[in-house]
Amino acid sequence: MVRVTFYIDGFNFYYGLKKKAGIDKSWKQFYWIDFVKLCEQFLGPDQTIEKVKYFSAAPLNIGKQSRQSALFKANILSNPDKFEIIRGKYYKKTQTCKHCGDIFEVPEEKRTDVNISVTLIGDCLLDNTDILVIITADSDLIPPIEFILKNFPNKKVRIYFPPQYSSYDLKHISPRRPVYLEHNKPRFLNSVMPDTVYNSDKTDSATIPLEWK
Repeated sequence: MVRVTFYIDGFNFYYGLKKKAGIDKSWKQFYWIDFVKLCEQFLGPDQTIEKVKYFSAAPLNIGKQSRQSALFKANILSNPDKFEIIRGKYYKKTQTCKHCGDIFEVPEEKRTDVNISVTLIGDCLLDNTDILVIITADSDLIPPIEFILKNFPNKKVRIYFPPQYSSYDLKHISPRRPVYLEHNKPRFLNSVMPDTVYNSDKTDSATIPLEWK
């Protein structure tokens, strides 16, 4: 079987999904999504998922952090051997308003691009996968993709764009036409989790946040 690993840029994916839900409220249900099940629906008959690696950071806002934790726990309970979280970190960044001069703090995510880049190249060096599917619209990831295409000709790279996002540069570096996830709503519908998700022996569970129902 051909091993396929999916690398999800969580910041890109979540905010693309949120933007799409702002246009079409039916997309809000996809906040509570089984990532492995979603990715499985893009596999060919001779392919199998090696891992789904989700790159993100814990939000500084407690409510957002709680909702993210519930989503991650549900995915781990559903797919303990296939779903992996690789964490960056949010920092408070000080900015000054150009109009009034007020100083305020905004959260800024760090390490995600580096984590994705290192993981992509590491999985090629260690021969952990045959096909790398990168779900992002962040053109900062072009250097590691170019490195892989040049130095690992036996590895295949695929680009999937999150809902509402795309990248001209990534589109033109991709060996094949990118997949636009927002054109695949039926696959999202097939991947919505039940409101409460249990592990295999029913000893642990995770429940959808009320704000997402």
